[in-house]
Amino acid sequence: MPTLLFDFDGTLANTTPGILTTMSHTLTRLHRPVPSPAAMRATIGLPLCQALQQLGNLTAPEAKEAVDIYRDLFPVFEPQGTTIFPGVIDTLTRFRAQGIRMAICTSRDEPSLLMIMHHLGLEEFFEARVTNNDNLPAKPLPDMTLRLMEKLNVKPSDCLVIGDTTYDILMGNAAGCQTCAVTYGNHDRQTIMTANPTYIIESFSQLETIVL
Repeated sequence: MPTLLFDFDGTLANTTPGILTTMSHTLTRLHRPVPSPAAMRATIGLPLCQALQQLGNLTAPEAKEAVDIYRDLFPVFEPQGTTIFPGVIDTLTRFRAQGIRMAICTSRDEPSLLMIMHHLGLEEFFEARVTNNDNLPAKPLPDMTLRLMEKLNVKPSDCLVIGDTTYDILMGNAAGCQTCAVTYGNHDRQTIMTANPTYIIESFSQLETIVL
């Protein structure tokens, strides 16, 4: 059975409402127009600084200020707007009972990831993680996946990368792993299919038919 390397936002947890609210308030504080929800949603999966710089047409110093503002606002808006997708807890529980190894590969900063995972009760399922704090080249480059495999001492052929955006799938493909796209997250089915995932599922519980 494969080692499972999960994206977090849009794959395990529906963090989008909190992210969009926090982004909106951040850009408002900088007196920048707030883009459409679709435009903001399209940047989820990128490093936060890159996403905010792109959305607000910010200079590098302005983007750094935006990240600081976002991090100040995050504890207010994001946890309360975050929920676990249907089937996640039950499916992860069955995977753990089968001895399947699981880890997280996310562009999110580690403090915010740990806050949300603790809030949702997800910490217990994952033995390792790679985050933006590891200072690796961002998705869709394969570096984050490669580092996570180093931590777990597994080969690409042992791994299945699961994510909701083209960034996740392209990253997994570039690392030599099999990939599974979910269609309920931030990129719709038509968009994520352009990244050529090995598998595609409509709900998290369908992952069992692939893994087990």
